[in-house]
Amino acid sequence: MKKIFVTSALLVSFLIATPVLANKNYVAKPEQSKWTMLENSPLECRLSHNIPNYGSAQFSSYANKKMNLDFELKMNRPMGETRAVNLVSMPARWMPGDGAESMLNLKFFKQFDGYVGGPTAWSMLAELESGRFPTFTYADWQSPKQMIEVALSPVLFQEQYNVFSMCIANLLPYSFEDISFTILHFDKNSDELNKASKKRLSQIADFIKYTKDVDLVLVATYTDSSGGKNVNQQVSERRALKLQNYFESIGLPADRIRVHSYGERRPIADNATPIGKNKNRRVVISLGRTII
Repeated sequence: MKKIFVTSALLVSFLIATPVLANKNYVAKPEQSKWTMLENSPLECRLSHNIPNYGSAQFSSYANKKMNLDFELKMNRPMGETRAVNLVSMPARWMPGDGAESMLNLKFFKQFDGYVGGPTAWSMLAELESGRFPTFTYADWQSPKQMIEVALSPVLFQEQYNVFSMCIANLLPYSFEDISFTILHFDKNSDELNKASKKRLSQIADFIKYTKDVDLVLVATYTDSSGGKNVNQQVSERRALKLQNYFESIGLPADRIRVHSYGERRPIADNATPIGKNKNRRVVISLGRTII
């Protein structure tokens, strides 16, 4: 009996000496809450929310064939250890009777910002729009017995969310990777691209108009073997010059454009057939850009 008494006393003493730490809560107060569009273009939409003393929350979507949405919880102090994280939708104080709703269990990785993508990122926007607080909870990597709670405030969210939604609706339906290497075709005995190629060239032009990081456009023109070598070379050069003038007309500096005219050299198909000649009568456009 005495042994049990001593053990209990030690336990009580330990609990008194090691109190449970209160959660650290990071959320913008109503008067602090602000949502800002950092990017609003046909190439990128980015909506940001400052979280005082913690960092920021950012939703982003990019020009692509598919609808996409990324969320990043950017931290002023990067994670020192990988942590299991609970994402919960919390009701506002003005929602009596509403409870917390679990959204996702995930991990925040060491030295990386927190990331959520796909359907859950869209769900976070829906929760904010309904006036709720998407909240991340995890054990502090410096004090594992203390929990960190980071919430996104819905105060003043709706107006900028409307702008963000409109931006997403106006994103180009293709990415840089979709147009960075393109083969176009000319009409026979003509400097004019065919209808499908004109549409593709217009897409390339739209992308270049809205971005500043395309630093090189390579244009290589080819012909079929009809008309003789010298004539074909001249046709190839005219086509190359026309495309060079086109890219300059949309604002691309001349020193970022490189053109090569190969004439009937380097065929990719048999010039003895109409189908083969059509494949050889082509222009290859390659885009290069600065990666930061």
